Amino acid sequence: MKFNPVIEHLKVYEPGKPIELVVRDFGIDPRDIVKLASNENPHGCSPKAARAVAEASHLMYRYPDDTMMHLKAGLTEKFGVTEDNLIIGAGSDQVIEFASRAKLYGGAKILQSEITFAMYQIYAAQCGAGVVKAPGIAHDLDAMYDLYQKEEPEIVYICAPNNPTGDCLDRVDIENFIERIDPDTLVVVDGAYQEYAAFKDPRKALDARALVEKFPHVLYLGTFSKAYGLGGMRVGYGIAQKEIVQALYKLRPPFNVTTLSLVAAEAALRDEAFVEMSIRDCFEQMEAYEAFARDRGIRTIESYTNFITFLLDGVADSTALADALLRRGVIVRDLKGYGLNAIRITIGTADDNRRFFDETAQILDNETA
Repeated sequence: MKFNPVIEHLKVYEPGKPIELVVRDFGIDPRDIVKLASNENPHGCSPKAARAVAEASHLMYRYPDDTMMHLKAGLTEKFGVTEDNLIIGAGSDQVIEFASRAKLYGGAKILQSEITFAMYQIYAAQCGAGVVKAPGIAHDLDAMYDLYQKEEPEIVYICAPNNPTGDCLDRVDIENFIERIDPDTLVVVDGAYQEYAAFKDPRKALDARALVEKFPHVLYLGTFSKAYGLGGMRVGYGIAQKEIVQALYKLRPPFNVTTLSLVAAEAALRDEAFVEMSIRDCFEQMEAYEAFARDRGIRTIESYTNFITFLLDGVADSTALADALLRRGVIVRDLKGYGLNAIRITIGTADDNRRFFDETAQILDNETA
């Protein structure tokens, strides 16, 4: 059977290993497994969202409201934009897919940082587009601009904060960079972890409305998968000028977000107290990771997200450590596939984190004994 030749060498996104596979492969009781690989909210979702889904469960037979009227109303209130500025996706990565299909044709290219969210490159490759990467662990905006002038990409991606490293550019630097980009180039600003960055440092906080008003070629992305704790419901959104949103809507399949997912997101959006509690606890727990790393001589990247990156050069092999932890029922993300000898660890509950510290200390001590 013949397929589109574009997919012959296409890489598939590798998600964090699910608990079910660890149970199957290693025979570990699921109650003894700690998942710290996928940047999920360890507190779950808002109780209000859980109740709303339970109360709406009898509506599963109905197609969703394809206008997504109630969720859009909540987002317009939150961001101060109009419904014409919004597009909702099954996760923000679906909005990335729409943008890719809209802009990448005829030998087009994207520009991104070397180490960033894998789906930018994957969707570009699906469209047969080229991928230009600015070198370095963090976004080097000067290097990106040099490559922009040389390569003339159709889409430029800025992930702020960046996944999988956790670092974050200042708002002023992002705006100064965008100001130099041609108005016909789409600049995608991925704010999946913006709630965390804005809480930790106002200099990192992005105002989506101000951004798209000042720069008509910007598409801002947000999600309910992280701070709002709805990773399993798959709801994300894009904010942009009406012209961009209308173009993306032509690529959106009908009923792309489920009835219960919409209900959950609407309710979660009304419970900012839960979000603030989750974020505050995240950064309080992160202090223990920073202390553990210092005690072990492990370098970290300052994180503005709900995860932390351990750089393991001179300490351990990231793949070996991640595998050893997996066999002990602790799931973390190995970043060797990104070219880093590092692991990314989601900040969990206090008990989850203590388990990580205990197991990692035992592994590292055994290696050096």
